[in-house]
Amino acid sequence: MGSRESREQKQLRLAKELADYLRPRLNTVVSVRLWDGSLIPLGENVEPGLEISISSPGVAGAFLRWPTADTLLRLYARGSIGYSGADLLTLIEKARVKNSRKKSRNLPLGLLFRFATAFLTARGESTAVDHVYQGDESGLKRAPAENSDFIQFHYDVSNDFYKLFLDKQMLYSCAYFHDWNESLEQAQLNKLDMICRKLQLQPGERYLDIGCGWGALICYAAKHYGVKAHGITLSKEQLALTQQKIVSNGLQDRVTVEFCDYQNLEGTFDKISSVGMVEHVGIDNMAGYMTKVRSLLRDRGLFLNHGITRPGKMSDKKFRHMSTERRLLAKYIFPGGELDHLGHMIQCMEAAGFDVHDVEGWRDHYSMTCRHWVQRLEANREEAIRQVGVERFRMWTLYLTGCVFALGDGGARLYQTVATNQGKRGISGMPCTREHLYRLPKPTVESLDEIRHID
Repeated sequence: MGSRESREQKQLRLAKELADYLRPRLNTVVSVRLWDGSLIPLGENVEPGLEISISSPGVAGAFLRWPTADTLLRLYARGSIGYSGADLLTLIEKARVKNSRKKSRNLPLGLLFRFATAFLTARGESTAVDHVYQGDESGLKRAPAENSDFIQFHYDVSNDFYKLFLDKQMLYSCAYFHDWNESLEQAQLNKLDMICRKLQLQPGERYLDIGCGWGALICYAAKHYGVKAHGITLSKEQLALTQQKIVSNGLQDRVTVEFCDYQNLEGTFDKISSVGMVEHVGIDNMAGYMTKVRSLLRDRGLFLNHGITRPGKMSDKKFRHMSTERRLLAKYIFPGGELDHLGHMIQCMEAAGFDVHDVEGWRDHYSMTCRHWVQRLEANREEAIRQVGVERFRMWTLYLTGCVFALGDGGARLYQTVATNQGKRGISGMPCTREHLYRLPKPTVESLDEIRHID
């Protein structure tokens, strides 16, 4: 009689049997490295070294007990599922196969049953993670005080962490490429200058930036366009660095910043921008947000709203459905974040009394920006892990990689919308043409370097 197959041998045999079934359906260039060191190709022409690793039978056991995307994410974040041979973005780009999910969706019941019975008895890998928002991450029933909690969970990781992948001026929003081969630094400068041109900033004007980040835009606008700029933020880390930047550049007489929710801000401004902040407002709060912004703007004053959106659906119910990906993003990266669609945002702008003049899509630009970010973060892998730990580093590389694909494929969009406050009847006061956006010389990185960054 032959020797009886051990549980470990059975698990390895079934894992290979499953891979054999998936290989012709996936036909990808990636291989799987099992816990015993064996390597299983998932296609006809795999690329040497390009691997996904599974640390133990408990990975399959944990997933079978709770078969959700959340479980997979947690196993990946803990390192139970790994990758090698390329950065995560490159690996996924090479591994992607058209319609592979459809082809591998319906596993034979016999194979599925044998696989499940073999691995359900394995001791499951832990899926406990430390980096998770403690509270209602959806933000659907948010109290005003929670806005600060949401922002600080994402932005107050640490300034040093963001320095690992942002440009040296710490711009954490979509860059604007005149050429796809431009550096991130140049593209971010292009963005700053384009915003100033779209707002037609003039010396002496009072300019507000809602959600001012680390202060690059308000400092640039003051230094190069002569405005008196004011920024607000709900991130303590951003506030501290922006205050340092203002002092180091000698801009105390022209630039101010404060820790403030937009809902509590008072005053009147000539021009207002909101760059990458509207995603935190919430769809149900959009009308109130636009009304509040308009109340801060003088008649015929310009407002530029820059934000990520999702494509609209045929019904509000379908659009409001909380997908698995969106829930995970809110739970681990962006609590309280909610992406509206462009139509509703413009509807709210017009209902609030704005006259909309320009809408420009920057989706491709943001996909390229996120590509730069994730590649920079991966290049600083060791330092990132030293600062925030493996778990958070892995979540952030996955998040930024997901943004590259979501924006690149069209599942997410980004628009800049320019409008005037139509306080009284009459013409808008906008120029006859858009020549003012392009007639000036292209800004150079040297002009951005005039604004000192804080190391």
